[in-house]
Amino acid sequence: MKEFKVDKLNVKVMPNRDEMGKVAAKDLHDKIVELLSKKDEINMIFAAAPSQNDVLKSLTEYSDIDWSRVNAFHMDEYIGLDKTAPQGFGNFLMAHIFGLVPFKSINLLDCEAKDPEKECERYTKLLKDNPTDIVVMGIGENGHIAFNDPWIADFNDPKMVKIVPLDEVCRQQQVNDGCFKSIDEVPKNALTLTCPTLVKAPYLFCIVPAKTKANAVKRTLNGEINEDCPATILRRQPSATLYLDGDSSALL
Repeated sequence: MKEFKVDKLNVKVMPNRDEMGKVAAKDLHDKIVELLSKKDEINMIFAAAPSQNDVLKSLTEYSDIDWSRVNAFHMDEYIGLDKTAPQGFGNFLMAHIFGLVPFKSINLLDCEAKDPEKECERYTKLLKDNPTDIVVMGIGENGHIAFNDPWIADFNDPKMVKIVPLDEVCRQQQVNDGCFKSIDEVPKNALTLTCPTLVKAPYLFCIVPAKTKANAVKRTLNGEINEDCPATILRRQPSATLYLDGDSSALL
């Protein structure tokens, strides 16, 4: 494993995806156990994407985490997708972690909300009432975090949760990841937690494997810190760690 810092961001590079997932899960495990030794309960936000499969699998294998004292949230969701659709981010997380361990509560964004603005208000209140301790996240091919694409991201966003249109690169990524058969099937709008909402958390664990993310990783670590590559905001966070494999780190 290689370790280094870029500005304030900690970076760990493992030779392969499996090892990356195990190292990230061990670090997550240790932080969860530490926080639960000091607090009655904690709040965690999870990203939903195939890039998270390895870390989530390894994390659920730990038997000494008291999940009954952890409240779970997720960071984005399509608008207008059927609640039963397997592409739904809530459904992804139910399959990979939410349905596998006994969380105290699971708090999902409603993809079928009749009034998306009111859904943003509802989820904002939940997040305010339950301040986030840990975020488990990834980076998109265009450098997005959650659904904060480059042309919509705002590092000083006054909102905690908002409605966003999805750009073509972001929508195509969902096809590349095997979630949809064609871009025509990918919803054009989504709900997302904003950049300030995510990075306000005391601890950020960002897991980014695969060749398809190599360029985004390069821009994240080498580019200017601005909304042209939203993930660059991680370099301002001293308690953030970026986990890479040999493929995603290939251009560094």
